[in-house]
Amino acid sequence: MEDKRANGDASACNGHSKEKDADVRVWCDGCYDMVHFGHANSLRQAKALGDKVIVGIHTDEEITKHKGPPVFTEEERVKMVKGIKWVDEVVLGAPYVTTLEVLDQNNCDFCVHGDDITMTAEGVDTYHLVKSANRYKEVKRTAGVSTTDLVGRMLLLTRNHFRQGSAEYDIEKEGSSNMGQDSAAKSPWTGCSQFLPTTQKIIQFSDGKSPNPGDKIVYVAGAFDLFHVGHLDFLEKARKLGDYLIVGLHTDPVVNSYKGSNYPIMNLHERVLSVLACKFVNEVVIGAPYCVTEELLEHFKIDVVCHGRTPIALENGKIDPYAVPKTKAIFELIDSGNEMTTERIVERIISHRLEYERRNQAKEKKEIEAFEALQRQKQTQKAG
Repeated sequence: MEDKRANGDASACNGHSKEKDADVRVWCDGCYDMVHFGHANSLRQAKALGDKVIVGIHTDEEITKHKGPPVFTEEERVKMVKGIKWVDEVVLGAPYVTTLEVLDQNNCDFCVHGDDITMTAEGVDTYHLVKSANRYKEVKRTAGVSTTDLVGRMLLLTRNHFRQGSAEYDIEKEGSSNMGQDSAAKSPWTGCSQFLPTTQKIIQFSDGKSPNPGDKIVYVAGAFDLFHVGHLDFLEKARKLGDYLIVGLHTDPVVNSYKGSNYPIMNLHERVLSVLACKFVNEVVIGAPYCVTEELLEHFKIDVVCHGRTPIALENGKIDPYAVPKTKAIFELIDSGNEMTTERIVERIISHRLEYERRNQAKEKKEIEAFEALQRQKQTQKAG
């Protein structure tokens, strides 16, 4: 079996002996603000390098000091990370600079991070200590998505992110006050969004399990845009109504027809991965019909259909999309007990617009400087 420890034998360099057959524990840390499928994908890759993934989350105070106020509170951020299917443990209060002590305290063999650089307010690489101790591994960050870019989409109020037909994957750079999609955005890590979906990525995110005979199958449908704690609480309650949870995701034009403005903020491909990363979800229907039909119920052998407290828009202004499950007496309304909505997130962003713009401009400047320094270092090594 392949040894998953950093540098062959992490136990030798981490100051504490470990049982030979003990789980390989992988440490990941970060802000995890506005958790998206890019975060989930890095945690998925981290899990493949070990047996258990332990995620350290920075406090609100620590994030504010180094990069400006987070969009979500530490309680919300902890809950979101706990909801990701590849995460085993969550630790709040991780230091901004990852230390060997924090790895040892949490009995972790090594630390894993994406191949972008994160820095303190002073411009120090936050992983320099674990890198120099050979207790650091890198995974590829997910191209085409970043918190910066998502914030940019909310402030832009354009619909470029859900084009249809031949223009579906086109990217148009336009002014966005340096919020990720700006034509001036030059950072190689959080610049313009170009997420290219593949079947491979969906397979990696899917657990690939079919329902067992006799399983009670629960179905919910919606936009699940900017996947958040309200969605998480709703899906947890829906999952408890049965053994297997299927989520139907509406197409971008359908979501836009009932949400209006520039919704959905995330396109269908992005929403699929965000929902698949949730530990309560077993399967996703990509581009589910707005009306829950007899055929859909029969095809997936659905026993219960649920909806949350959000208003149900009638199809064409007159047809109740849940009429069929209601007549079959298999429809249930769920109160998630959470007030969070996608619109509230957008309100938070817009109300702090200037703060986030300043934050992202400073972040981009530091990233460009670090990237250029890295390139110079590589050229010097080549010359030498």
